[in-house]
Parts: sequence; structure tokens; C-alpha cells
Amino acid sequence: MEDDVGERSSFVIGLIENRAKEVGMAAFDLRSASLHLSQYIETSSSYQNTKTLLHFYDPMVIIVPPNKLAPEGMVGVSELVDRFYASVKKVVMARGCFDDTKGAMLIKNLAAKEPSALGLDTYYKQYYLCLASASAAIKWVEAEKGVIVTSHSLVVTFNGSFGHVNIDATSVQNLEIVEPLHSALWGTTNKKRSLFHMLKTTKTIGGTRLLRANLLQPLQDIETINTRLDCVDELMRNAQLFYGLSQVLRKFPKETDRVLCHFCFKPKKITNEVLGVDNGKKSQILISSIILLKTALDALPLLSKVLKDARCFFLVNVYKTICENEKYAGIRKRIGKVIDEDVLHARVPFVARTQQCFAVKAGIDGLLDIARRSFCDTSEAIHNLANKYREEYKLPNLKLPFNNRQGFYFSIPHKDIQGKLPSKFIQVVKHGNNVHCSSLELASLNVRNKSAAAECYVRTEFCLEALVDAIREDITLFTLLAEALCLLDMIVNSFAHAISTKPFDRYIRPGFTDNGPLAIDGGRHPILESIHSDFVPNNIFISEASNMVIVTGPNMSGKSTYLQQVCLIVILAQIGCYVPAQFATIRVVDRIFTRMGSMDNLESNSSTFMTEMKETAFIMQNIAQRSLIVMDELGRATSSSDGLAIAWSCCEHLLSLNAYTIFATHMDNLSELAAIYPNVKILHFYVDIRNNRLDFKFQLHDGPRHVAHYGLLLAEVAGLPSSVIETARSITSRITEKEVNRMEVNCLNYNQIKSANHVAHRLICLKYSNQNEDSIRQALQLLKESYIDGKF
Repeated sequence: MEDDVGERSSFVIGLIENRAKEVGMAAFDLRSASLHLSQYIETSSSYQNTKTLLHFYDPMVIIVPPNKLAPEGMVGVSELVDRFYASVKKVVMARGCFDDTKGAMLIKNLAAKEPSALGLDTYYKQYYLCLASASAAIKWVEAEKGVIVTSHSLVVTFNGSFGHVNIDATSVQNLEIVEPLHSALWGTTNKKRSLFHMLKTTKTIGGTRLLRANLLQPLQDIETINTRLDCVDELMRNAQLFYGLSQVLRKFPKETDRVLCHFCFKPKKITNEVLGVDNGKKSQILISSIILLKTALDALPLLSKVLKDARCFFLVNVYKTICENEKYAGIRKRIGKVIDEDVLHARVPFVARTQQCFAVKAGIDGLLDIARRSFCDTSEAIHNLANKYREEYKLPNLKLPFNNRQGFYFSIPHKDIQGKLPSKFIQVVKHGNNVHCSSLELASLNVRNKSAAAECYVRTEFCLEALVDAIREDITLFTLLAEALCLLDMIVNSFAHAISTKPFDRYIRPGFTDNGPLAIDGGRHPILESIHSDFVPNNIFISEASNMVIVTGPNMSGKSTYLQQVCLIVILAQIGCYVPAQFATIRVVDRIFTRMGSMDNLESNSSTFMTEMKETAFIMQNIAQRSLIVMDELGRATSSSDGLAIAWSCCEHLLSLNAYTIFATHMDNLSELAAIYPNVKILHFYVDIRNNRLDFKFQLHDGPRHVAHYGLLLAEVAGLPSSVIETARSITSRITEKEVNRMEVNCLNYNQIKSANHVAHRLICLKYSNQNEDSIRQALQLLKESYIDGKF
């Protein structure tokens, strides 16, 4: 339905809420003919959950009811769209259009699967809001696009995000998953890229969209993740398979997934006459889809040949369900009876137009043959006109380009023009080193050529009616094919390609547990390591016995990069890709929260501190047992005493949960938490001080370390006057003298707790190890002896 949308979003979203802070959302994807339903309680007055989903879908249209149902203390979804999504088309539909009963009936009639499989029969009354949104979204699509959705053709997912990791919109921005915070790197000509841009080597538009969706909502199911990793394993071991798949996937058109919507939607008979829609344009889109489908089916035997000897479950499943499915060959044979064998999908505009005009075999329709003759005559006349102008006006380099908007036009190099162009040339426009223009004769021939092509399209569509109806009967086959091709494209051309371009053993396969530790040895930042060849790797170990890591160190020592690095490695692992580390085992997370950076939010009238507190409040209200929380410099935007108090109390709250937390701070006082709570681990980034200069090593070491007056040293490097630096140094020395003495006493207590905690870490590692019983007994004996001898 949507022609030439490229990689732009094709989602239409229906959005409604009630006074109990429940929100229902229906996301209708016009490109792949799918409908995604979600209903949830909005826990944040700033609509953080809704913003996360809207950021994920990136809609082109948002449909809302009149703003009369906003819960107390909240602005309402209509106002939310006005404030934060002004660039998106907003449609206000009457409350009666949000009809949950009609929505349920529509889902029952249009869904490819039975509603009982979606859980709608059981929970119909409970999830009435998303059904109401679905009713409004489908109504708008059918009215605006002038189509009727084909029965049992929609792929419907219900609360689809529940099986995926939830990453809120703020965290997506902080972690630079889709867009980098700063594209230019200081002191270099390199451009910093996001994780999405780093992996965006997919060859199809559907593969690119699937990659983005996976990065924003990684998987939680370990079996599915390992299935993808098994596929990557085989591709890395079998270079012939990897190369073969890379080449075969190029044979499939970039827009393969787009053909689905043309067969899932039937045009309304009355619409074209009432709305004055160009019949030729609609027919052209349908013919293009048939040609594209033929090209895709022609490439299936090549895919079958490459996958024949594959071993992993995913590739074997693709081979059995698609390559060995005789229905595809049957449809290809039926297409071959009507469509000419030499017709191929083309992207060059005039080649594509010619292919579409001659798509149907000759002799099937007499009127079509006449229209084709007219098309050929006008095309030939246009080229003869160009030859005439070349000779008459001595323009040997005159070219005849074509585009869909204006048809044929002349392109003449500046060097060939002596003085002024003859008056015969009109619509003269300078374009680089050329002049683009037309003439009255060319304009007349363009109109006739376009009219002949439009007549070809209409007659061709008439010849294809029976074929299109037959294709619509097997629409689920093409849904399956499109999904498989998109997934293959992502795994082969993104994951495997990214790994193959790195030195050997730089990326490894991660392991997974449901309740084990998060352990990464030699982890590296996936984006920055490609920019800095000397990137320093670091480790992390978080477990049930030590579920909070507090990272200290001066400014610029690498704390923020480290926090971002851990999250990105977890995301890469849970989309089924190798990770940049020497070893990694991941406890599958269900949500990732970040509190990073500092800036005012002028739109919501929030200071830096208020923005910080709102983000922290959202984390505290939505945290789950298997969440990963990353907090950077909490409390620094207010007074030191209040900031320390808030940071301390937040740490104590997080310690009471099973969630894993990494907390970066400048506040050395927070290190004292380890003297009270055994599940706190203190780390620091090592910095060497030479001649009053900080030498950053970017290496993470165990335990606390107080670096005296590092702020003053950095201020001196920045160029503050020496008198200001000396005055500041005398003031801070008096303030910190007593504090340092007290912290040294606490560090002695910390060392005792550290020894006991180290034993607990070793025991957890042994609990999840794969060693035999004798090896574990031996390790326990050594652990006991080391503890008694005080070697920790």
C-alpha cells in the first residue's frame, strides 16, 4: 500500500487512556500488514512507558480521542502528542470510533491466528483499551487509504513487548543505541556512531527495521537467543555457507517484505471514483508487487541450494518450511503462466516502467497490446527527438535522463553550451556542471508516453485479477517468507558480518543463566573500540551475593564509558550476537534502566536536578527482580549533603532487591556502604599522579582509592588562574582532613568484609560451574585454606 516509503516508518498508532492511568495502544504497520496491541498501567506522570513504545514504533500517524479522559495529575495522551511528537501527524477521532466491541470483532475476522491463541477470548474485558485503539486505527486506515483489509491476513501480536527487554526512551538515548549523543569526536576526524549504525550492514529494508526493533527490545527467551547464536556459530565456522548466504540474499529485492501489504488490502470499488485517485498509479504499485514477488520466488531455489547442508536449527527450519514447501513452486508456476519470464524487479525508473508495461505475456489482452504499441512509439519518438536536437544544435553530449516525477528531460553539460541555449528549450535549471531543461515537443511526448503507460497498467491489473486472488488465499506463506528473509538478513549481513570484520577471537559467544551472575572478562565498548585501537578492556562480576558495584574515580577516568559498555554488551548478547569480550555469561535481564548525563529540560520546566530526580523516581517505581540499573553521578546537581543523602538512600533501596546495580560516583563517602552491607563491591579506575598531572590508565581495580584534589588538578589543566587554584587548595585541605581520617578507619573494616565477600563470590562461581565433583571439592579445599591463611 505504501509505495516508496524506504526505511521511513509506516506505523499508524491508535492511543487511548482511562482515568485509572491505563493506556491502550494499537500499532498498525502498513508495510508488513501487522497489528501490535499493548495495554499497560502508566506508572509515570510524564508517560515514560508510552514514550518508550512510541519511540520504538516511530509512527507516521497517531490517532487519539478528544482530550477529556486524562487521569488526575496527568496531561493526557492528546497533549502528550502535541508536546513531544509535533512532527508526527496527529488525528483526533470521536470517542465513538474507539469501540472495543467492534475492535474485538475486527481482530477475530482479520487476524491470521485465532483470537484464542492471542488470549483475547479470556481477557477481552480486561484489555478493552487496546481493542478500542485497534478499532480506531483500522477504521482510519481503511478510510484514509481507500482499502478493505483481507480476512485472516493480519499478523496480530498481543502485548508483544512482554517477552522482550524493556528499555525506556531515556535509556535508549543515554546508551546511544539508535542515535549518538555527539556525532563528532574531539581531536579526530572520525564520526562516532550508534550501536544501530555500527551493525547496520543489512541488505533489505525489512532486515534494517528488524535490527532496530531488536536493539530497542532485545529478547528474554534463552532458547531463542541460543538458536540465533547457534546460527552465528555455524556461519563463523563455515565460510562457504556464510559467503553463499550473503550472495543469495542479494538476489532478493530490498523491498520483499513490502509486497505483503498489497495482497492484504483490497481496494474499495467506489473509492477511486469518489476520491479521484489515479487508477494507473494504484495499478502500477500492484504490478510492481507481482514482479517483486516473482523475483523473490525465482531466488528461492538458490537459497535452497545454499541451505541444503546447513546444520543449525534455525537454518534447517528455514530450509524445511520454505525451501521444501511445494506451495511456493506452485505459486511461481501460476505466476509464470501470466507474467513474462524475462521480467525482473528493477529500481532504475524507466527500466521499471518498461518492465511493468510488459509484465504480462503478449497475446493475453488485445487492448493491452495496443497500449504497449503506443508506449513503444512514444518512447521511440522521444529518443528520436533527442537525436534530432544533438545534430541540429550541435550538442553531442546531450543526455536523456528520466524520473517518475517529470518523465524524460534533457541534460546538457555547461561546456557544450556556446552563449545562450536556443529558445526552443524551456524550464532551464542549473544542476551542478549540467543544465536540465525540456521543450514543448518533449513535454507533449511525455504526456502521451505517461498516458500510454497508465493504460498498460490498468489493462495489466485486469489481466492479473485471478492471479492476485489466488495469491491472497496463501498470504500466510508470504508472511513466513518475509519474516525468514528479514531474520536471515539480520543474522548473516549484520551479526556475522560485524564479527567477521574484527580480528580473530575479538568477539565471543556469551553464555546465559536465569539467576546466575553477570560476569564479563575483558569487556570492551563495541562502538568506541572501533575508533580507538588502544581501547583498554575491563571486567565486571555481579551476583546475588554482591548485587551492587560502586565505581569511583576522577572525572574523565572512564566511569561513564564503562557503564555504557556493560549495558551495550548485555544488549548485544540478548539479541543473539557475539560480544566484544574474552568471556561473558549474562543473567537475562527484563529491563534496563539508566540515569546518566545532566541537562535541563526546558520543555517541562525542569532543572537539571529535577530531571535527575524524575528519572530516578521512574526507576524506583518500575524496577523488577531481574532489572539492570546503571546510575551515573546521582545527586551531583544539588547541594553536597542532600546529594549524598539521596544517593545513599537510593543505594540502600536498591540493595534490598535482587536487581543488579552499577553505581558510578565521585562521592568517596559512598564507599562506606561496603563496611555496612556485604553485598556492595567497591571498584575504582586507577589514575597515576605525576608532577601534579593526572595520568589516566582506564583500568578498573578492586577496592576504594582516594585521589586527593583531582578536581583542582583538572581545573589547573583547564587554565584557571594559579591564584584561584592555590586558594581552592588551601580551603579543601582544611575541609577534607577530618573526613579522610574517618574513611581510613572504615577502610580497615571494609577489608574484613571484603575477604568474606570474596569467598561468597567463589562459591557462587562454583555453583554455576560445569566442573565435575572432584574438581569442585578440590576448589573448595583451596578456598578454605586461603581464607584461613588470610590470603584474600
